[in-house]
Amino acid sequence: MSLEYEEYERKCNEIHKTNKGYLAEFEQWLANKGLTQRTIDNHVTNVDFYINHYLCYYDALEVWHGCYGIGMFLGYWFIRKAMWSSCGNIKSSAAGIKKFYRFLLESNVIEQEDYDTLCLSIKAEMPEWLDEMRRYDDLVFGNY
Repeated sequence: MSLEYEEYERKCNEIHKTNKGYLAEFEQWLANKGLTQRTIDNHVTNVDFYINHYLCYYDALEVWHGCYGIGMFLGYWFIRKAMWSSCGNIKSSAAGIKKFYRFLLESNVIEQEDYDTLCLSIKAEMPEWLDEMRRYDDLVFGNY
């Protein structure tokens, strides 16, 4: 195993440990908002996939990087890597991720500009992501 890979693994482990704390606090934040346990679990699972799998897939990226990577995630990576991807799951993931970053904003982990960038990306790019999902389904499942 190379030293470069060992460093990457070490960074990912540190990030996952930090993210575990964020996810636990986020879960409580959602509960305080009155969401059902099923909805909370769905949001936490979707956010976990984004911050612990996607953000550490190519490089060991900390949670704040997620404000700037949502387009590649939901518009490409999620569609191809998540067997459960669908238009509904793209929308659900975006909603959960947006709530998570709102929580991080209120917790002073990210800046308003970061959150605004994320929200703008979701709003502007959602139609493209859904179109890409439909095209991918048509290609894979022969619905053309």
